[in-house]
Amino acid sequence: MSALNIRRGASSQSAYDLRDPNAPVTGSHTLAVIVENEPGVLARVIGLFSGRGYNIESLTVAEVDHAGHRSRITIVTTGTPQVIEQIKAQLERMVPVHMVRDLTVDGPAVQRELGLLKVAGRGEARIEALRLAEIFRANVVDSTLESFVFEITGTPEKIDAFADLMRPLGLCEMARTGVAALARGA
Repeated sequence: MSALNIRRGASSQSAYDLRDPNAPVTGSHTLAVIVENEPGVLARVIGLFSGRGYNIESLTVAEVDHAGHRSRITIVTTGTPQVIEQIKAQLERMVPVHMVRDLTVDGPAVQRELGLLKVAGRGEARIEALRLAEIFRANVVDSTLESFVFEITGTPEKIDAFADLMRPLGLCEMARTGVAALARGA
């Protein structure tokens, strides 16, 4: 009998897969933050994350109200519910921040990302790349005798799946915009 009270050979699972059932569950959250569009605001928001050791999986920033000088920062981060609540509270206390919404908790949301993928190949690999692009509704935005550049929009999972299929066909470069998200409904 081991220290974990598991008989040897009783489980096909690794001991690394065992976790405390009372431990908080870590989840991914999409935060929409409306801020003043002025120099240094993005650095302050990002500094809040880096200073406390929080990770940012995706970051998208753009001006959304030219007359009001406001920008929208969309951040995808992971953490326990307590960590996410702490992040939101700290963001709301910042002076240039007007609003913080957790789109993951607020209800259904639409999330999209843009990816540009350069695939180099010849012969059958080119034909297969074009066939897969059609299935994924990716557009060819540049073509040479040596390569294609595909443009694909969709969920991050869709772009990941497309990139995984393009790797054996000659994927040599990829650029992604990060997640843009809006809550559904009124």
